[in-house]
Amino acid sequence: MAPRKLNKVPFVELADGRLQGVVSSGSDISRVYVASVTAGTHGLSCSTNNNRPCGGLSGDWTCKHLDLLIDEAIVQYGQDRVARFLRVEVPEHHHLSHCLEGTRDPAPAAAVFARFLRHLAYLELPGTTTPIPELHWFPAGVSH
Repeated sequence: MAPRKLNKVPFVELADGRLQGVVSSGSDISRVYVASVTAGTHGLSCSTNNNRPCGGLSGDWTCKHLDLLIDEAIVQYGQDRVARFLRVEVPEHHHLSHCLEGTRDPAPAAAVFARFLRHLAYLELPGTTTPIPELHWFPAGVSH
């Protein structure tokens, strides 16, 4: 696995029946987009964190935010896992985004953005070796 581009796509998850995440704007440092692809139907959604639609998403073509989200999901989870989750067949030597046959299907951005902000809050916690209940699933490393 290659390192993720956290400055471009700081948050990616396979949750709520969608590949979804937060993608930084290429033109405005204070703007982020919440992008998603719905599993099965491949509904495409991209809007700012305050629900303004992305101008680059039209019809059945992905925008650059969705392309970045898909690329980073593949880095984080692997193409096979993402393809299985989205229920899409990806022929050998093809990229997942070229195999999606979805259309624009707006999805709620607020819940995804709120989860992203909650994850950011963990970065502000002081270092500790005691368990954090919300992160019980996260591998903490091996103690000697």
